Amino acid sequence: MKAALEAIRAAAHQQLTEAKSLKELDDLRVKFLGKKGELTAILKRMGGLSAEERPVVGQLANQIRESVEGELTARTQALKAALLEEKLRAETIDVTMPGSAPAPGHRHPVSLVLDEVKEIFLGMGFDVVDGPEVETDYYNFEALNLPKDHPARDTQDTFYISENILLRTQTSGMQVRTMEQRKPPIRIIAPGRVYRSDALDATHSPVFHQIEGLVVDKGITMADLKGCLEAIVKRLYGSEAVVRFRPHHFPFTEPSAEVDLQCFGCHGQGCRLCKGEGWIEILGCGMVHPKVLQNCGIDPEVYSGFAFGIGLERLVMGRYTIDDIRLFTENDLRFLEQF
Repeated sequence: MKAALEAIRAAAHQQLTEAKSLKELDDLRVKFLGKKGELTAILKRMGGLSAEERPVVGQLANQIRESVEGELTARTQALKAALLEEKLRAETIDVTMPGSAPAPGHRHPVSLVLDEVKEIFLGMGFDVVDGPEVETDYYNFEALNLPKDHPARDTQDTFYISENILLRTQTSGMQVRTMEQRKPPIRIIAPGRVYRSDALDATHSPVFHQIEGLVVDKGITMADLKGCLEAIVKRLYGSEAVVRFRPHHFPFTEPSAEVDLQCFGCHGQGCRLCKGEGWIEILGCGMVHPKVLQNCGIDPEVYSGFAFGIGLERLVMGRYTIDDIRLFTENDLRFLEQF
């Protein structure tokens, strides 16, 4: 039995020395010191020894166990140190190498044009106001001369949250809120995100941005509206930009008009972008309906005003000659990096 114990000591020493990984060491621990290991198997045979031999063999077995455990611990620490050294060597950073410059962010083309539009209006004496995107039926429709049974509501394709709460289809509600809170003269724009259940195509989106404008004062005429809008378009697109005013109907303005910009893709010849018409509608406008002024507590016999609503994305498309509104929301870096 002594010879068998010494053989275990020698085999354990050799195999522990040759082990190349922590897994091999764990396998050797189980092999020699585990419940079913070789050393345990020898100790189970001690019952057949004489009373004089048992203490001698037991002492030798304990010495061998301590020897194997000591070698196992030393070898484990050595392998862990070697692995750490290898990892540190692989992860060494050469501080003299040039770093990778982070890609700088920049403003979205819609934000660029919106800021430009704001600057134009601020220079003309307008204030910029903001309001809720989740709006009440009153401010989105009723106060703007659109009662619940008005047929024009059917063309709005509104997203309703409840019977009287909705996602705003226009930022015109801010015109009403402003007229309720301020006394004329009033000159404001209200830019913001709006929602309509439109089919997505090259020029339409269910989520887009609108800039509402409002001027209320004594003696405001349609000529003031026309001059204001023409000045804005030429500031954005240059003095050669061509616009046209078409008679239209809006419940909240009278008289009303739609304003078209000559197509920047075909210059009036007709193409996919303008659907062969040569013109792209960019806004609706008109003189504020007297009933709307009355709803806001303003005397239409003393004051008059004009209002307009501009589709911001279409302004951006004309500004940068972009032929598809979907590019603004697809987050394609190849497109965004051009601005």
